[in-house]
Amino acid sequence: MAIVVLVVVLALFWLITGVRVVQQYERGVVFRLGRVREQVRQPGLTLLVPVVDRMRKVNVQVVTMPVPAQEGITKDNVSVSVDAVLYFRVVDPVKATVDVQNYSFAMLQVAQTSLRSIIGKSELDDLLSGRENLHQGLEIMMESPATGWGVHIDRVEIKDVSLPDSMKRSMARQAEADRERRARIITADGEFQAAAKLAEAAVTMSETPAAMQLRLLQTVVEVAAEKNSTLVLPFPVELLRFFEASAARAAEAGSAPAPAVPAQAPSDAG
Repeated sequence: MAIVVLVVVLALFWLITGVRVVQQYERGVVFRLGRVREQVRQPGLTLLVPVVDRMRKVNVQVVTMPVPAQEGITKDNVSVSVDAVLYFRVVDPVKATVDVQNYSFAMLQVAQTSLRSIIGKSELDDLLSGRENLHQGLEIMMESPATGWGVHIDRVEIKDVSLPDSMKRSMARQAEADRERRARIITADGEFQAAAKLAEAAVTMSETPAAMQLRLLQTVVEVAAEKNSTLVLPFPVELLRFFEASAARAAEAGSAPAPAVPAQAPSDAG
């Protein structure tokens, strides 16, 4: 009975010390007498050899790591401060445990150095508007060391770009000048189109004299609709020309010489 009790106690001790639970978002890397086992323990209950085996759990969830702001000088000599965010996850728990001491710290350092490098290779306009290409460039630069550590990079994104106050003022003046230029171009184009339409209308009215009179009446209606106490009525130029022509004809008629009266011959008396 003593032997049976001893065996039962040893079995219970073995179960207590050898049973481990691996969560769904974890993977277990087992070291047997210091040597890593190639087989990774999956989620659920797993059995270890007491005293001989040691298991290290590795989180395989996507890690969101903020990259601190890095100061640098762009390709066009502008001082900026850029921060980013890195999304990555472990795909090979054995490499992440054996090949690198702390993969999270290593990924942070790689992200900082890659961000400084991409700042020096880019221009300010690329940092402000062409970020998609920069994100791909950062991912390519970080992919090589990350693969050796069993880490997969989901994406890298530049979060914010801080500019000096003097550069902000210069950009504001540039934007204001560009808006003013576009406003002047639009105004000039509108005036050009209006002048072209007015020229076409003038040609049409010159061909049809009655159109001028209709336009005059329409102007009178528009002015009368404003409920003004004074109505200004434009005087037609054609009427002035008519009066001028009439006056010229009258002047010509008045200045013409009178017709000569024939003299009568004297009659003989008786």
